[in-house]
Amino acid sequence: METTELLKKVRAIELRTRGLSKQIFSGEYHSAFKGRGMAFSENREYQHGDEIRTIDWNVTARMGHPYVKVFEEERELTAMILVDVSSSGNFGTRTQLKKTLITELTAVLAFSAIQNNDKIGVILFSDRIEKFIPPKKGRSHILRIIRELLDFEPEGTKTDIAFALDYMNRVIKKRSICFVLSDFIDDNFEQSLKIASRKHDLVALKIEDPGEEELPKAGWLLFRDSENGEMTWVNSNLKRNRLRLKHAFLERNKRIKEQFTRAGVDNITIRTNRPYVRSLMNLFKQRTR
Repeated sequence: METTELLKKVRAIELRTRGLSKQIFSGEYHSAFKGRGMAFSENREYQHGDEIRTIDWNVTARMGHPYVKVFEEERELTAMILVDVSSSGNFGTRTQLKKTLITELTAVLAFSAIQNNDKIGVILFSDRIEKFIPPKKGRSHILRIIRELLDFEPEGTKTDIAFALDYMNRVIKKRSICFVLSDFIDDNFEQSLKIASRKHDLVALKIEDPGEEELPKAGWLLFRDSENGEMTWVNSNLKRNRLRLKHAFLERNKRIKEQFTRAGVDNITIRTNRPYVRSLMNLFKQRTR
């Protein structure tokens, strides 16, 4: 993509998503993903009822009477966004491609994070780690992330969610909020979900397109699997073929949902043909209850 065209697209996404983040999500984000750790705040004199384990024995010895450590909840977080850049993101039958929606969602989450004074990092993955952008703060950092997503050409075509989660666990040591943006067209990632959700605050945003569920009556159609390249002819006029597609789609979604539940991972589904604002706000509100 030419530099001028790229900058225009980056600016357009910033204007749209930064406004959304500031007006709608910043307060909800702050409440939904507040720091889970505790940081030392100050020492004060022991008061009746204080937990004995909080006594600071060094200060107590120096002052001659009991002092305790006071802790407060950490407000600053590290937010990681794992972005699926595999070839299935090039699918879209209505208003936009899945990868276009993922780029916009990444920008919204990133701007929400920096408004909460959090660091934001990104891992782009397919069936390998395509790029790791370490967590930082600031608008220029987010604009770099958007540029990368708009202009990035992945080497891999398939999806390996387990590999991406395992990589994140290795490189991000501190407990973080982690968003996984993917269509989850993959298998055998449940164990990695469980491990990552124990170490981090994991949230899955599943991206869908209506064309994955509903086959139009349009005669013989040639389908190409974007991840493995296989070509298949399907007669879309036959009801059994349309029902077969829908059944496979619903079964896969049910299986993925069960994996999220067993792993204790909060999740929402966002479709390319529907506004995502309400879905994100509902997710944030559910987490504050």
